[in-house]
Amino acid sequence: MKKEITKYCIITFGWLAVLYPLWVRIQTLSWSFNFDTLLNNLFPLFGLTAFSLLWLHSIIGVIESWLKNYINVDNFVQVTATIILLCIILHPLLLFMSISFQLGDLFLIYESLYIWLGIIGWILLITYDIGKALKKYDFFVKQWNNILTISTIGFLLTFFHSLYLGSDLQSGPLRIIWIFYGVTAIISTIYTYGIKRFIKQ
Repeated sequence: MKKEITKYCIITFGWLAVLYPLWVRIQTLSWSFNFDTLLNNLFPLFGLTAFSLLWLHSIIGVIESWLKNYINVDNFVQVTATIILLCIILHPLLLFMSISFQLGDLFLIYESLYIWLGIIGWILLITYDIGKALKKYDFFVKQWNNILTISTIGFLLTFFHSLYLGSDLQSGPLRIIWIFYGVTAIISTIYTYGIKRFIKQ
């Protein structure tokens, strides 16, 4: 019974970690049948979803051995990795569509430093999916830990990108939660790719 309660608490926490940021964002939106408005409303939702799921991945790296007693961690990571891939493709794509692919306009709307952090973070994040697709080759198998490290650095860069450009992350409870996500992700990364590997060796 205690195990079942713990399992449902973990699942509930996971859902809340992803859905709460979306709920905060959706509350601020006004919907219309205008296509540009629809794109502007949707593209941040995919960014929030991707980051929240990536945060869960970073936390899992710390508590994986304990978590496996309650949920199928491998299945969760596999399913959510696909969702993350879709989100990190749709997030910039819908933004580009909203400005008619006039990419130079982005630098007129947002601060260039954080745009570049997003671009570099995106490139580093996508290495995970490229490496995963090519994992049948020995080179990518041998470099898998390095690929995970690179994609995690990309995730951390997107934290600063989102924190400074996300309109709903500039104030209020969601900003506090986002900073919590970022700080705990950094700590988790240091543990998973630093301390934990050192202990294993």
